[in-house]
Amino acid sequence: MDAEKKDDHLRFRTTKNEAIQRKRSRCDENLDRFIPNRSVMDFDFAHYMLNGGKVTRETDSSTNSPCCSPSKEAYRKHLADIFNMNRTRILAFGNKPPSSVEKSFEEPAFLPKKPVKRRRIPQVAERTLDAPDITDDYYLNLLDWSTSNVIAVGLGNSIYLWSVDTGSAIHLVENEEDLGPVTSVSWAPDGKHLAVGLNNSQIQIWDSESSRLVRILREGHRARVCSLDWNNYVLTTGGMDSMIINNDVRIRSHIIGTYRGHTQEVCGLKWSSSGQQLASGGNDNLLHIWSISMASPSSSSGSRNPWIHRFEDHTAAVKALAWCPFQSNLLASGGGMGDHSIKFWNFNTGACLNSVNAGSQVTCLLWNRHEREILSSHGMNDNQLTLWKYPSMTRIAELQGHTSRVLSMAQSPDGYTVASAAADETLRFWNVFGSPEVAKPKREAITEPFPDIARIR
Repeated sequence: MDAEKKDDHLRFRTTKNEAIQRKRSRCDENLDRFIPNRSVMDFDFAHYMLNGGKVTRETDSSTNSPCCSPSKEAYRKHLADIFNMNRTRILAFGNKPPSSVEKSFEEPAFLPKKPVKRRRIPQVAERTLDAPDITDDYYLNLLDWSTSNVIAVGLGNSIYLWSVDTGSAIHLVENEEDLGPVTSVSWAPDGKHLAVGLNNSQIQIWDSESSRLVRILREGHRARVCSLDWNNYVLTTGGMDSMIINNDVRIRSHIIGTYRGHTQEVCGLKWSSSGQQLASGGNDNLLHIWSISMASPSSSSGSRNPWIHRFEDHTAAVKALAWCPFQSNLLASGGGMGDHSIKFWNFNTGACLNSVNAGSQVTCLLWNRHEREILSSHGMNDNQLTLWKYPSMTRIAELQGHTSRVLSMAQSPDGYTVASAAADETLRFWNVFGSPEVAKPKREAITEPFPDIARIR
């Protein structure tokens, strides 16, 4: 019985010791940062600091004299540094954090600004072509640039096409004298069909690829047609008879609507990018903005159409019109000889946002599609092209080269180059809106004949 009791007592002590060890191991795993960690304590150093180190400091302070020579004192300090004896903390709460890496350089007080890359605007024309027999008439629109990169220009009774890509010129047609000179040209959005307005009130539709006359619109106007603009398949025409007509070129009865509001020749027409608003300018110094839904269904009606806005601020003929490409409700207009102004209109409110005196007759306006800029062409006395910064309307550049007033301007499909036709019988090309960014060619991968075979390098 005594042996059994002794074995039970030993077994109980063993189980109790194992439980204590397991408890300690759990405590070691979950240490608290505010409870001293005995595994990182140096008890020898603690004993020295509590006894020997304290006695040494008290002896030195009581005698007020160095305990040894300066060389021995330096040696003692050096030795204390080596063995880390200069510590003052006895209890250790964790490992010492790593020291921060010192910066090998000083950061500048400010970062230098990147230099602003300014666009260089050539002051001379990139190319000049002859334009003989061009009619010197402010109210005509004799130049247009197609989406297929072909320029159409009316020279007297003839129409010439010039391909920018190939440099080849085509004499499309020469009308008879009774039809009169060409008074307006306008490319369809497809870049293939060309509308030609004539002095006898007729409108011709040409297929430029086959050089074939597709259709003649004889009905509608009673005098020359001097302004044209396309809205998809609808060709809008303005004439000296003060009428504006929408023509659906797909159907036999092509007149689908008219606008009446001008009292004299309509020399400027421009559809907005949405195709819902039409701006018209006339020799009566009026500027109208129409809705596509406001057109009268017949040309026989003599009553005026309702308009969205009617502006009477210009004091001369309004030919130059341009809808802003980056702000759909913004319209720019330019006045003629007795006006000299460029005005900006808010289509939504009808307010005149700004008016700038350009100094001479404004014949055409073109917006830069890549920057907030607008280009104006002028008549006497300087016959220049002026590039303006919008909305400050500060002059960026003036391009001079024409010796007579500029009659028309047209913009390339990519929006960078502008062509100008003037009464000096020249057609000039200006790289005024910059140059397209040319992507760097990618390096071609070197194809090995046997890529799967291992090679010794």
